Amino acid sequence: MKSTWFTSVLASSVLTASTVTAAEFELSGKVSVEHRHFFKDAQFAGQFDGGQSSVALEPELYWSWNDGFDSIIFTPFYRVDSQDDNRQHGDIRELAYIHAEDDWELRVGIRKEFWGVTEFQHLVDVINQTDNVEDFDGEDKLGQQMINLSLVQDWGIVDFFILPGFRERTFASEQGRLRGPIVVDKDNVTYESSAKQQHLDVALRWAHSIGDFDLGSYWFHGTNREPILTPSHNGESLVLQQYYNQMDQLGLDVQATLGDWLWKFETIYRKTSTESFVATQAGFEYSFIGIFDSNLDLGLLTEYAWDSRGVVDFNTVEFGHSGSVFQNDLFLGTRLAFNDMQSTEVLMGLGTDLDHSANSFLMEASRRFGDNFKASLDIRLLQSSDSIDTAFMLRDDDHAQFSVEWYF
Repeated sequence: MKSTWFTSVLASSVLTASTVTAAEFELSGKVSVEHRHFFKDAQFAGQFDGGQSSVALEPELYWSWNDGFDSIIFTPFYRVDSQDDNRQHGDIRELAYIHAEDDWELRVGIRKEFWGVTEFQHLVDVINQTDNVEDFDGEDKLGQQMINLSLVQDWGIVDFFILPGFRERTFASEQGRLRGPIVVDKDNVTYESSAKQQHLDVALRWAHSIGDFDLGSYWFHGTNREPILTPSHNGESLVLQQYYNQMDQLGLDVQATLGDWLWKFETIYRKTSTESFVATQAGFEYSFIGIFDSNLDLGLLTEYAWDSRGVVDFNTVEFGHSGSVFQNDLFLGTRLAFNDMQSTEVLMGLGTDLDHSANSFLMEASRRFGDNFKASLDIRLLQSSDSIDTAFMLRDDDHAQFSVEWYF
């Protein structure tokens, strides 16, 4: 990450940590070994067949002093991948100084900030850029430079964000799987703002709990985290050029806990120079506690996604306009929590596009072994017969992913 601002934060953080007294230091983190096996041969030229293995290291260093009111956290990340050059990458997930008082908190540096309540899509999550080569579900994020002042009031928590510096989204290389027929060129990037990556983004968020309801709303102004991809010639090759426009976005998330029911709602309104749209993700989760007189909890999930833009047609992409992957989609799922010493959990979900012949299936299962190991199994199946749907490009990328994580 090239930034004089980042360099100054790093230098001041190290200097502060070296001059404080009675500091507490903790080192933790994880090492993960992962293997993906694709059930079908690659669909596009240049892609690999069969399996893909990788190793990732993510340590976390934590310093605290002044009775815990001051602290520094540093979380670097690096992955080595056997097949995809773009997936072999590093990032600073967090490097931040935090000062806490009774009714306010200041956070300066590189951080990850998550917003959202729904399970299958996180519409309102806007601060951090998606690390798309980690997984295509959009849940892995790159670290974001920020200054964040959080004020705690009786009527809610107010967060002010200044975001100096933008991160471009990561994409699979020509060799990588889980991509379309045209490779996204990571070096062919344009911006609407003349400041490009140095545009100063800002955000304001309010969050509060009222009885059984958890509420959140925000305004964001800055560079759109979702690039518009348009065909472009790079020498003799046809590639996709990334274009990042400016946007204003309003967001609202609500979660209500009513007995065994958990109701979830997210919605956004986004305005750019070329389009404005509204999108919503809403649903519920009902939990059966201790079924069959056991420790097993069963949750049933239902969510619906709607986007006023309609589906994005990857065959006729118009510059300056975009579409949605989930424009009229229904998701059904189940969650099993075994409540055992090994924290065994299983999540299964089925998504279907109500306008096009496209379906997806996911399963995420995990279980701890001993005090330091965790094994996970993820399965992703995609089916589509409509060429304008995103799943059509990934219809041969059904895969199972097995990983073992060692926590230290």
